[in-house]
Order: sequence, then C-alpha cells, then structure tokens
Amino acid sequence: MIKRKSAMRREATEHMRAGEGVIVNDHILEKNEMRTNCRLFTRMTIEPGASIGYHKHAKEEDIYYILSGIATVCDNGETKAVYPGEVVYTGDGDSHSIANNGTEPLELIDVILTYEPFER
Repeated sequence: MIKRKSAMRREATEHMRAGEGVIVNDHILEKNEMRTNCRLFTRMTIEPGASIGYHKHAKEEDIYYILSGIATVCDNGETKAVYPGEVVYTGDGDSHSIANNGTEPLELIDVILTYEPFER
C-alpha cells in the first residue's frame, strides 16, 4: 500500500489532555489500515505556546520521535528538553506531557501501541 499525503486525515484538537492551544495531527495510517495493535500513528505539529497536558498511559506505550523544534517533556514528574532525533518513550503505567516553549513549530512522529487488541 502507498498512501499519499493528500489522503492523510488532518485533525486539529484544542486543549488536548487539558493542555494549551491547538495540536494538529496528520494521521499517517489509521487504526483500520494496520494489522497490529497500533491505535495512533501520526505526524504531530505543536505550535509555540501549545501543549498536551500531563496524562497516564495504561496497557499501552506512547512513543514520540522529535523531527524539528525543541520539546519540553515532563516524564514521570521530571521535566527535560528533548531535541530533534531524540525519542520519548512512555510505557504502561507511566505519565507524561509535552509542550512547545520555543519559537518555531515542534514536529514529531507519535505512535501509540496497545498491549491488548482494540476495536477497529
């Protein structure tokens, strides 16, 4: 399968997980297009001043791969800067948030893998 960028669904969400501003997701593949327990595979854009609020993952893992910009990540209560080419991994029972405190858009790949099958 080849999926053109023009076929990818764009979704804008305000105040994601009680965060600030708008988060834009370009869904690279939808759940029903994959055979694995992957519930999210997106290219995410977080504009300056926007964020995803602090939240916990249960029975899944969330992976952020930073493409451009500088992320401010709270990983289980510890806040650090994360740079292009670096990864944030949040496993079962762990919590995190991400913010763009910089001056340019923060772009990343976001993948959420579940431990149990889900409805497609």
